[in-house]
Amino acid sequence: MRNALVIGDLKAEIPVIQGGMGVGISLSRLAGSVAANGGIGIISTAQIGWREPDFYENPFEANFRAIRKELEKAKEIARGGIVGANIMVATQRYEDYVRCAADAGADVIISGAGLPVDLPRYVEGTKTKIAPVVSSLKSFVVLCRLWERKYKRYPDFVVVEGPKAGGHLGFTQEELETYTEESYDEVIRSIVKKAEEYSEKAGRKIPVIVAGGIFDGKDMKHALSLGADGVQAATRFVTTEECDAAPEYKEAYIRAKKEDICIVKSPVGMPGRAIRNSFIERTRTEKSRITHCYHCITTCNPAKIPYCITQALVNAAEGKLEDALLFCGENAYRCERIEKVEDIMEEFKEAAQTF
Repeated sequence: MRNALVIGDLKAEIPVIQGGMGVGISLSRLAGSVAANGGIGIISTAQIGWREPDFYENPFEANFRAIRKELEKAKEIARGGIVGANIMVATQRYEDYVRCAADAGADVIISGAGLPVDLPRYVEGTKTKIAPVVSSLKSFVVLCRLWERKYKRYPDFVVVEGPKAGGHLGFTQEELETYTEESYDEVIRSIVKKAEEYSEKAGRKIPVIVAGGIFDGKDMKHALSLGADGVQAATRFVTTEECDAAPEYKEAYIRAKKEDICIVKSPVGMPGRAIRNSFIERTRTEKSRITHCYHCITTCNPAKIPYCITQALVNAAEGKLEDALLFCGENAYRCERIEKVEDIMEEFKEAAQTF
């Protein structure tokens, strides 16, 4: 039987973290609802301030302001539950985003899209718990050694994100095409074992959270059987009443068939998973006119990209699907109806208790 997920002095009654989804998909309403129902709710800071009136002229200031607003609203909805932020390492002014979220009271910060080498320094003096997102044993070990040497500390927990995840992926195209579930199960087991070793060094448990392809109770039980302490799920929460996305975005998931889920090459240089639509087909051969840079990702070169990813993701959040990049996980086609967060969390709770 697996009940609560304990991270230091934080305790989630259900061992589920709702994955961060930007731009504007996981904000205060979704994160707060998951936290209120016993999990850990996560807002994505990726261009979180797109609705702020000065976003076009001052994207950083708009984003920092929105981080504070969304965390405050999420905590009100959470009724004492755990709320945090997902911040990509590749984000321009990454340090400022982390400091802003920690100062605004984020209980946890999850950070991937690169190794968060100096994350401990940015949250120093706060109660915020920190976790790297890794996709291999090597990256986990490298990160732990760096934090051990530079900061004499270890991750509060670790998120192991597999190749079935949505959005930007930490794998090459070749790795995505050749991996097997059995081989990735071994990766998870190896990280669980290594986390036990580092837990002894840290003098506290470092929980391992499995992400990527977690859709229902059966997926959760499989992850727990590998030794994981909990799971992170994102795609399943998109088609909920509480998700912050536009109704059109949710309907795109419900309409999607398995063959509609594809791997795309993101303008920022990483492979990503999305729902195939006219925008994806059009931008394979046509270059969109880019008139403005929103200063999102460090690896983006506006002069060479086929389209602006910020604009494409904002269009998605607003339901303008003809000009939108619809990021999703591999299981998006399994979304069949609009659900309630409460019901999904109850399903995961039962799975954990019967494991």
